[in-house]
Amino acid sequence: MKILSVGECMAEFSPDEQTGKFNLGFAGDTFNTAWYIANNHSDINSSYFSKVGDDELSNSMLKFMSDNRVDTTHVQKVPSATIGLYLISLVKGERTFSYWRKNSAATRLGQNINDVENAVKKQDMIYFSGITLAILDPSSRNNLFSCLKSARRAGKKIAFDPNFRPKLWSDKKEMCDVIMAGAKLSDIILPSFEDEKKWFSDADPMSTLKRYRKVGAEIVVVKNAGEPVSFISNQGAGTHPVETIRTAVDSTAAGDSFNSEILVGILRNMPLTEAIRNGINLAKKVIMGHGALIKNDI
Repeated sequence: MKILSVGECMAEFSPDEQTGKFNLGFAGDTFNTAWYIANNHSDINSSYFSKVGDDELSNSMLKFMSDNRVDTTHVQKVPSATIGLYLISLVKGERTFSYWRKNSAATRLGQNINDVENAVKKQDMIYFSGITLAILDPSSRNNLFSCLKSARRAGKKIAFDPNFRPKLWSDKKEMCDVIMAGAKLSDIILPSFEDEKKWFSDADPMSTLKRYRKVGAEIVVVKNAGEPVSFISNQGAGTHPVETIRTAVDSTAAGDSFNSEILVGILRNMPLTEAIRNGINLAKKVIMGHGALIKNDI
């Protein structure tokens, strides 16, 4: 089984337990999901499609990917370019981000449609996000959409996390229009209700489920922070409880790790409720550690 995640991996500076000290790592929403799949499911080929620079920081990132079983076959180097970076600030376990990513190599990942076609053609599932779409220029975005449409017609599963980042878009209308365009190409959609309520004025998670089902999604799973996870598929709809976590350390990548278990469960034809339970359990462990990528043994 093969899953291709599409997007941007960046240098991550996350706060250490020692005040004023930061640790260097590598992370990014779709890469985090690829990493969790690779580290927790050795029978699945988890590959990444992106672009990096030709500097030492980019080389370190590529080594990190390979060392963690993420297939880098489709990560290409851009001469004289580098990768983006971000810094995490934490207050009571909740994080905010400061980014330096403009003109990073990953923004060019969709410029050559042949690169995209080659990356997706041998996959069973392709996963992308609203951030993936936000960093691309319109032409590159259309190349990605074209390849996803063809892949879906060929029977590959397309998975999408809307993952809103308004600072990456010119305005709200563009963001919402492109997010919905991505949703219309997807079989599996993994939104967060907080975003959907804010940007689409959804009254409740059921409204989110119905809106994405209406545009053609087979499966929709709505994350809702510490509230129950809502879901709908061809087998029915429901909710799954989420246990309250008293000592949240860092919520970075909790949703990304949750997504990894949903995608794996769908690939394995597991009951959706079982995949959701696995996702919740992994996300709980991630929230109890520092940074985006937490080994599943804490």
